[in-house]
Amino acid sequence: MNTEQETGTTDDQDSTPVICSGRALHWSWVWLVPLLALLVGVSLLASVWVRTGPVITISFPTAAGIEAGQTKLRYRDVVVGEVKSVRVASDREHVLVDVQLVRDGAPYITQKDAKFWIVRPRVSLAGVSGLDTLLSGVYLSVDAPITEPEGDSVTSFKGLVNPPEVLSGQVGTRFQLNAHSLDSLSVGSRVYYRRIEVGRVVGYSMSKDGREVNLQIFVQAPYDRYVTPDTRFWNDSGVDMSLSPDGVQVRTSGLSAILNGGVTFAQADESSAYEGKIDTTPATEGATFTLFDSREDALADPDGEPLDVELRFMGSVRGLKVGAEVDYHGLAIGKVVDIDLELDPKRKRFYSRVRAVLYPHRFDRAYRELVQAAHGAQGDALIDPLVKHGLRAQLRSASLLTGQQYVALDFFSDPKYSKVEIPGDTKHTSGYLIPTVPGDFAELQRQVGSIINKFDKLPIESIGNELEGSLANLRTLLKRLDTQVAPQASQTLQSARRSLDRVSTVLGPDAPLLGSVQDTLRALNGAARGLQLLADTLQARPEALLKGAPPDRLQ
Repeated sequence: MNTEQETGTTDDQDSTPVICSGRALHWSWVWLVPLLALLVGVSLLASVWVRTGPVITISFPTAAGIEAGQTKLRYRDVVVGEVKSVRVASDREHVLVDVQLVRDGAPYITQKDAKFWIVRPRVSLAGVSGLDTLLSGVYLSVDAPITEPEGDSVTSFKGLVNPPEVLSGQVGTRFQLNAHSLDSLSVGSRVYYRRIEVGRVVGYSMSKDGREVNLQIFVQAPYDRYVTPDTRFWNDSGVDMSLSPDGVQVRTSGLSAILNGGVTFAQADESSAYEGKIDTTPATEGATFTLFDSREDALADPDGEPLDVELRFMGSVRGLKVGAEVDYHGLAIGKVVDIDLELDPKRKRFYSRVRAVLYPHRFDRAYRELVQAAHGAQGDALIDPLVKHGLRAQLRSASLLTGQQYVALDFFSDPKYSKVEIPGDTKHTSGYLIPTVPGDFAELQRQVGSIINKFDKLPIESIGNELEGSLANLRTLLKRLDTQVAPQASQTLQSARRSLDRVSTVLGPDAPLLGSVQDTLRALNGAARGLQLLADTLQARPEALLKGAPPDRLQ
């Protein structure tokens, strides 16, 4: 029993579980692989986060050539971003391009004055650009201000249709030119100074009243210092032709100016007619100048304030056009600006009302002396004395081929022009009234009409009847000559011919009479020689006439 109890106790003790501590965790090199992968992933995420900038949105009219994930954004040919997506705007009038920027360039690209445009191959009269896109494909380009970023970042921009002509950082000055029309100029047209390209036309707009075109030009440094307050600009179309007594003169510019037009400027003192002192101070930023149509107009003396005049003609003004010259002794002093037809209520007749502008400063010193003589008076006080001294306006022919006419101002001393007669109401005028006289063409018409009237008074019918009777008598006389006189004249001519034949026979080379005459002439010739010998002998020996000839001497 004791043995069993002892045995049972031992079994119970053996069946009790014994808790023992496990083995310690040991490091394995296998765990290094996921750790390295984790570190690489974190570093990649960190580098991407560090290099990745904000996303900006640019709107364009069209997204031709732009592809998400391929089209790059470049700044001075350095990639600063990539197109992330392209979508159509909600208004469906343009497209939106989302660009993921690089963090390094984000601060200056996200400025409000940044400009974006699409670089494509462009072929125009101004030149060829974007040829590098033929290999790399279309890309976006940006121009950002070079100043330090100010204010908050901007993430929405409106793209440009055409590349800007002036990039940030280019040193130069902008000026404005006022022209009547754009002509052949466009954005990108060159600006020249002494045949050197010094700038470009960067933009144009219509004036507020719609009467002029305002062009913005950019002149690069250091050439911008040559633009002074006295600088003159003109539209250089490339080919300038002029006709003078010396012949036809042709002045051409470069090929680019011929194809695309251009603007040229020069100093006012380059004209031989300039008498002032040139201002060499550089013009300020945004200074405004007038763009003339030609070099001659640009370098001509300033016209000054125009003077409005009104001319009233009772005769025809056919051939007179708006823009025709107002001339004084060959000098163009103005131009016609309007031609209207008015009614004279007193005479119940129509007359032509011609409005013109005069530029009295074109008289230069003569005008200044005239104003000084009139004690500074102008307008009526200046024109009235001239009218009293015979100043009149007359239409004259500018070309017999085209029939064009112009207005000539001159002084007429003929008493018939001394009386001033102006049709219509003289109280309400649009300028100073200058009396008119009949034009040379009208005078010619009057003279031709007078000659025609004299011809009308001639008795043409009676003269014709008398001439017809004279012709009948002449016809009768000719018939008599043909029937009576002609046969007799023929017989007389035949008799004369027979007589001439007889004379020819008598005087022929073989005629006997001619031989006798020749013998007689020979005898006379011998007698003449004998007489000559006798005369010589008597002259040498006068005594021979009495004593005779001496005997011959023997040798």
